[in-house]
Amino acid sequence: MRAAPTILHLDMDAFFAAAEQAAKPSLRGKPVVVGGLGPRGVVATASYEARRFGVHSAMPMGQARRLAPNAAYLVPRFAFYRSISEQVMELLGRLSPLVEPLSLDEAFVDLEAGEVADDSASARAAGERLRVDILATTGLTGSVGLAGSKMIAKIASEEAKPDGLVLIEPGTERELLGPRSVRILPGVGPATGEHLRRAGMTTVSDLAEAGEDELVRLLGRAHGASLYRMAQGYDDRPVVAERDAKSVSVEDTFDVDLHDRVRIRTEVERLAERCVGRLRASGHSGRTIVLKVRRFDFSTLTRSETLRGPTDDPGVVREAAGRLLEAVDTTGGVRLLGVGVSGLADYTQEDLFAQAEAAEGAVAGGEGNAAPVAAEAVAAPEPEAEVAVERRWAPGHDVRHAVYGAGWVQGSGVGRVTVRFEEPWSEPGRVRTFAVDDPELVPGEALPLVRGRE
Repeated sequence: MRAAPTILHLDMDAFFAAAEQAAKPSLRGKPVVVGGLGPRGVVATASYEARRFGVHSAMPMGQARRLAPNAAYLVPRFAFYRSISEQVMELLGRLSPLVEPLSLDEAFVDLEAGEVADDSASARAAGERLRVDILATTGLTGSVGLAGSKMIAKIASEEAKPDGLVLIEPGTERELLGPRSVRILPGVGPATGEHLRRAGMTTVSDLAEAGEDELVRLLGRAHGASLYRMAQGYDDRPVVAERDAKSVSVEDTFDVDLHDRVRIRTEVERLAERCVGRLRASGHSGRTIVLKVRRFDFSTLTRSETLRGPTDDPGVVREAAGRLLEAVDTTGGVRLLGVGVSGLADYTQEDLFAQAEAAEGAVAGGEGNAAPVAAEAVAAPEPEAEVAVERRWAPGHDVRHAVYGAGWVQGSGVGRVTVRFEEPWSEPGRVRTFAVDDPELVPGEALPLVRGRE
């Protein structure tokens, strides 16, 4: 624990939805929901306007539509969000060499390492300056928490939302945490929270009063001891500048269960190609190919094959994933497929086709409720919408018309596509409808949110 609040936690406000509102003037101030739009889609982010109707992240999209039927429902544009995230992370890097990204829209910063803060006043000044710079650079807002530990800094940023800054003075942690729900502590999810509730512990002060021995008895030594320390307000985890990527993976959930074996094989090969694209973008190669299959009954299987050396060859990964599929029973249907590569390296082994052939039959795997292939994937999983949706004119995606210029898809169906023509810096634009095969209408690229940053 530090004597000064020099750990900063930044959390961008409703990031995906806010980015869409900034890009689309007609959506500003209106409820916007971003996520998978199919029958099994879930909400990735809801704007604050949509949250007033009860819509929240991870909610089934069907439920969100019932709660907010008049909201704008858009597919994610991860490349667009990533470009904004890179601008934000660059600003954080100017504060300190110790920046720990948690996701596209969230990060910890060690202000002491950057020598920009060593007391409360200088920490607050750095946080306020960061918020101003983010708004000027991206047009978006972020909330900042400052404290003497990562746990308390993250709690502070939650209290700061939206578009605020909260500084919690070191030494006040126990007073702050005591009356809060146990769910506020890292590692206490719904299951652990319910387990503690049944034991009569609902607040953080209940945990502190129960004592370490009781928490160890209930939760096990590692979790119990860690939770007791956090209940006391102690968190000495350092800000870690870089996390070594352990694996790269992609996966898709299908609106309708797949039964055709040829179609399933085709989807696996397509996922393998996407996985290799992400692998190469990260500057890595890998030795172990992993296939993930979730069947119609929600049972999840994983199969893996380890090559004799690392590869980033799409043919090798595709063939290995195909061999792994042969060992999986897909009778009854498949609702999710994933392909991953682990055992990452910074070099590539030549002649891996021969290695892959030699490895045939050396298939290992497990069955049951397996964890996702890539617990620490190099980048956030991108749904199929990111790759092929432009041909389907999915809601939210960018287009350009030879006459009307830049716009975005509001909706499509029955051979028609409706487009609103506007730019981030324009007034709300007009809506026009075209045939889906209109030769003058083509997929476009995202425009910068702040004019002059092209």
